[in-house]
Amino acid sequence: SHPNCLEKAIGYKERVGFLDIETSNFSASFGVVVTWSIKEEDGKIHDGWLAGKDFDNKQGHYDKRIMEDCVDAMSQFDRLVVYWGRDRRFDIPFLRTRAVSMGVYFPLYQENIVTDAYDIVKNKFKFGRNSLYAACTQLGIVSKETQLSPQTWMDATIGRSKEAMKSILAHNHEDVISTELLWKKINSYANMTKTSI
Repeated sequence: SHPNCLEKAIGYKERVGFLDIETSNFSASFGVVVTWSIKEEDGKIHDGWLAGKDFDNKQGHYDKRIMEDCVDAMSQFDRLVVYWGRDRRFDIPFLRTRAVSMGVYFPLYQENIVTDAYDIVKNKFKFGRNSLYAACTQLGIVSKETQLSPQTWMDATIGRSKEAMKSILAHNHEDVISTELLWKKINSYANMTKTSI
């Protein structure tokens, strides 16, 4: 009758992944997923990015292939940790909108758990700002070393520059790495709820 007690008794360890996306627009109606990254807790990074062939999609579903890969990677985790990414925020709603609009399967209610580290930062700490960069800087975590200019975004998405895309992916990797490091410093200050994706 107490799932948490059962999991503890049998030594079950939750599979946690740290998710972040980079997009061409803040609206999923007008933008696409340019890169995505999910870092395994204490492990490797799974990722995807737009490549030349994606831009040739006849239906304009440029990010369909990488969305399918992203959803497959998401299914490998019990809990996804995001920063400003749960409902009514950014990453999860953006991914869901892109997937559903292209006919790509997206996890349904209660198929995954999502936790937003932003909530812990906002509710349990008092930084000058609640951004990922501000929280990491305050707590001595290296964050966002790869700075992206507007030209980098233009070069990657319109000019199809591989070098620009590598810069965006590097920035994406840095975000999931710093999110994990931040999570390890702050997660013990809050109750880990099982909020559905």
